[in-house]
Amino acid sequence: MAETRIRRDNVPAETSSLVGREAELDELAVLVGRSPLVTLTGVAGVGKSRLAVRTAARLRDSFSDGVWVVELSGEQNGSLIGHTIAAVLGLREQAVRPQAEVLADFLADKRLLLVLDTCDHLIDACAALLRRILSDAPHARVLATSRQPLGLPGERLMPIEPFAVPEGAEAATSAAVRLFTERANALVPDVVLDPQQVAEVCRRLDGIPLAIELAARRLRALSVPQVAERLDDRFALLVGGSRTPLGRHQTMRTAVGWSHELCTAAERLLWARLSIFAGGFDADDAWAVCADGRLAALPLSRLVDKSILVAEGSRYRMLGTIRDYGREWLRRLGEEEMMAARHRGHYLARARRAEAEWYGPRQAQWADWARRTMPDLEAALANDDGFDLVTALWFVWCCLGGVSLGRRHLERMLDTHADPGPARTKALWVCAWAALAAGDTAAAGRRAEEAYAAAMAEGDLVAAGCARQNAAATALLLGDPDEAARLAAESAGLFEEAVRGRRVHIGLPVAEMTLAMAHSLRGEFDLAVEVLTRQWARCAERGELWARSYGDHVRSHAELGRGKVDAAEAYARAALEVKWRLGDALGAAMAMDQLAATAAARGDGRRAACLLGAAWRMWTTSGLPELGASPYATPRERTERQARALVGDIVYERAFDGGMVLDLDATVARIRDTEGFDHL
Repeated sequence: MAETRIRRDNVPAETSSLVGREAELDELAVLVGRSPLVTLTGVAGVGKSRLAVRTAARLRDSFSDGVWVVELSGEQNGSLIGHTIAAVLGLREQAVRPQAEVLADFLADKRLLLVLDTCDHLIDACAALLRRILSDAPHARVLATSRQPLGLPGERLMPIEPFAVPEGAEAATSAAVRLFTERANALVPDVVLDPQQVAEVCRRLDGIPLAIELAARRLRALSVPQVAERLDDRFALLVGGSRTPLGRHQTMRTAVGWSHELCTAAERLLWARLSIFAGGFDADDAWAVCADGRLAALPLSRLVDKSILVAEGSRYRMLGTIRDYGREWLRRLGEEEMMAARHRGHYLARARRAEAEWYGPRQAQWADWARRTMPDLEAALANDDGFDLVTALWFVWCCLGGVSLGRRHLERMLDTHADPGPARTKALWVCAWAALAAGDTAAAGRRAEEAYAAAMAEGDLVAAGCARQNAAATALLLGDPDEAARLAAESAGLFEEAVRGRRVHIGLPVAEMTLAMAHSLRGEFDLAVEVLTRQWARCAERGELWARSYGDHVRSHAELGRGKVDAAEAYARAALEVKWRLGDALGAAMAMDQLAATAAARGDGRRAACLLGAAWRMWTTSGLPELGASPYATPRERTERQARALVGDIVYERAFDGGMVLDLDATVARIRDTEGFDHL
């Protein structure tokens, strides 16, 4: 067969550097050497084409018959793919024989690399042609780019992920920030960039390289903070002025719109409806919110295959850019309000179930659920105008560290809904509890009194018990253990009466914990242990962890008061383990403080200082009350004085600073392990 080509490759010249893909390039070189077909998959704009082209250039010397890039984005007729490839290879047209046969014959003894870029819209035709070529050409290699697999035997998939954008100091050296900085410097040579501001822009762009490059181009007219402000309308912002090496995707809208065109009608509708989720979701969430007569089946796996959804175990998520495009279509379909209502209703139902099961053995699972779904809970709350959802989530605000968010929505609802009723009464005691967790004793006391008066008028014993428990805890933090004991006993009595009426609530063991703490502060350590023994048994019977761990914390105080340091340390460690597992930042910080107190009681000032440093980090990085102005500061100050007296100021400061920089997850794990704790 005659050949007219004289080149050994047609790899296009790149006009800019490839940043941050060194590991992928190395992996690709290995895969191409081992596999007849490698397919790069990934979301629009992630850089599949750039990687393929760079790999082709890098492997020029590995293929005696050259490397050849075939750009398919402009080809709309699948039957012409063979002709397009033949033209790139320099083959003459043959009218008699099928093009697939001509190609297979030509490639049969060739050692070359064929790069098929953008197979998405011609997936079936590409697969059929490659099946014939690869069966007849054992030494040929094919590197394809597509937003979904070709589905051929022996195909090796290499998903290309967006750049990760870490938090903190590491962000400055991340590939995303380097890419933005390099492109910005090329356009505006004297620009001065704050790496943390750049990192925030890159993070909001999901680390997608094309989006980052387009955003960097806006620095001709805007500052980085101004770019960040405009990302709420990212498709209007991310319009490019130059073209990529292969001449496509001048805007993010074009890139994502290309993916949209490749979807079926059902897939497009599902994409639009799934955009209502603010974070991750599972198949049950998707079914509950999205399915109806128009969408009786949910092709989630097909959206994963087309790089619209990212699958993470049994859960799915959309990148923000993909979600924003879907939300635009949801508005065009006129379904945004309907889907927001479905979304809110779904999470209200889940929150109610979580609340009902919180005082029981599924507490840890519901804590995990709350953390996973927080973006969607926030979105549902933002669209809510009633008390039901925000009060059903009381355990998130009061037990799992979501104090600031909960208070903001509770106060908003209480200010806009002044009419009395059970729903508002519940919001009052939940708000009092959240204020207490935030260290705002004035607001906690005021809301607790309002809640108690309303609950008694309504005959709601549980709400009255919760209000009295909040008042008791407030008195405790204000340094009045006598008043705290009186109110906690009253609260326990209300809950016990409610139990007789078949209303069981976690408030009872919480009230008992508060009562025991009041006894301990009054020096009645044996009485505190007696109350806590009942409280522990009550929680254990229901498989409950959260209130029991607060009981363990108070038990540590009481045992330390009785001079039993080993027992005090054991209970404090038990409390810390559960609090950290559940994500209760306040409880974890208090437990860490208590462990420092037990170390000081042992005479180990260095360990006490180290633990105080770790606790301080918990307090200051978790949005908890400022220690200097909080009731939580007193026991810390006592422990600090003891530790300084034991080891001196220099050793204390060094150990405290060391505790401040410890990885908290690793530190808690070492504390949980006796041998590891001994070497802390």
